[in-house]
Amino acid sequence: MTPHGARAGEDAEDLDVEEVLALVRNSNGDHLPGPAARSEGGEPGSARASHQPDDPSARPDTRHRATPWPEARALAERAGRDAARAARRDPVSAPLDTALGLTLAAPLDALTDLPSFDTSAMDGWAVCGPAPWHVRDEGVLAGHAAPPSLTDGEAVRIATGARVPPDTTAVLRSEHGRTDDKGRLYATRDVVPGQDIRPRGQECRTGDQLLAVGTLVTPAVLGLAAAAGYDAVTAVPRARAEVLVLGDELLTQGLPHDGLIRDALGPMLPPWLRALGAEVTAVRRIRDDADAVHEAITGSDADVILTTGGTAAGPLDHVHPTLRRIGAELLVDGVQVRPGHPMLLARTTRTQHLVGLPGNPLAAVSGLLTLAEPLLRILAARPAPEPYTMPLRDAVHGHPHDTRLVPVVLRGDEAVPLHYNGPAMLRGIAAADALAVVPPGGAGPGQEAELLDLPWASAGIGVCFT
Repeated sequence: MTPHGARAGEDAEDLDVEEVLALVRNSNGDHLPGPAARSEGGEPGSARASHQPDDPSARPDTRHRATPWPEARALAERAGRDAARAARRDPVSAPLDTALGLTLAAPLDALTDLPSFDTSAMDGWAVCGPAPWHVRDEGVLAGHAAPPSLTDGEAVRIATGARVPPDTTAVLRSEHGRTDDKGRLYATRDVVPGQDIRPRGQECRTGDQLLAVGTLVTPAVLGLAAAAGYDAVTAVPRARAEVLVLGDELLTQGLPHDGLIRDALGPMLPPWLRALGAEVTAVRRIRDDADAVHEAITGSDADVILTTGGTAAGPLDHVHPTLRRIGAELLVDGVQVRPGHPMLLARTTRTQHLVGLPGNPLAAVSGLLTLAEPLLRILAARPAPEPYTMPLRDAVHGHPHDTRLVPVVLRGDEAVPLHYNGPAMLRGIAAADALAVVPPGGAGPGQEAELLDLPWASAGIGVCFT
């Protein structure tokens, strides 16, 4: 689960995004399948045909001829790489208060020694020579100019973080010293030269590489950058994402009524996308009208367009016809996963992609983690999370042909499947720590299952949505 940074020592001069992507590419990245070619008839084709069994009797029915779930995620990663290479976005200088969640596009080299002067590590006394010591009247506080030197037999009160006087032998902690009735200071334990002093350059020297290209900017990275003298870092820019919420039946406030339902995806998707490293430029609600959908998609300049609903073949499902109308290349048309089977991924231009999410909320979450997360992760040059598994506490029913994504909570060393995991339900995912990847046929108690962390449940950057 721990992100890996790029290789140390890489030369970041004139670094572009493609080179950053190469640094954070996972070990299997060079072997990912390429995007699907168009069919002979000129319509966008999917990558699913080569995965059908040769024996017709062994084939599942046509509802299950979609792209296998692992391959769909790999195709989304490849699409991100192709788009990043085509766009060749320049790194940006991001002020520290806006850099959280970005990926370093240049090494973080120390601009100063840390600490930049000999510093007291404790509240106490700076002492010189052996005890007893005569204590000066004025103490030394953090943030003040260099104090005068000490002479043998002298001590001075000192605060944590303050500059130690020249010729200081050691810092004696407050709890390790006592004074007699004449005001002389004694140590209650042995004093070792240099104790509780942080010498200049102990952490780093000017010019040392602190963090390599490809490192994810976490809160701790921001603190280190500030300590090392930075006001901004050079980073990979966020991909711009636009959300198109489709449907005449959706309400934005109040209780459901008269066949109308509340829009759950409009409030949910933007913070989720920000947690995945995107900049959400707009959330637009589009009526069930073919021309309106066409205008919204063709008028977007986002790197990634996400639509909700309209990905099936009903009379009001306008996403597929619109993609055909604009000549988009359909890379993934349906995925062998439940919920979320009718999700899709299309290339609308060399640098723009559309992720079609199903309209049911949990199915849309499945689409986010299957297609949007790999695509946005590559565009953000973030390292892939380390895959991990945990045993399931309870049995999980499986689909005959498709992978299932099931909300779970983590309890000790087990993953506990949650109820309320239907395609239209958010009650389970709202309480979940992760989604378990359940293979076709299901999983029994104690069986190891791969887990997909939710951004806010995993340690690291995903806890921030701004």
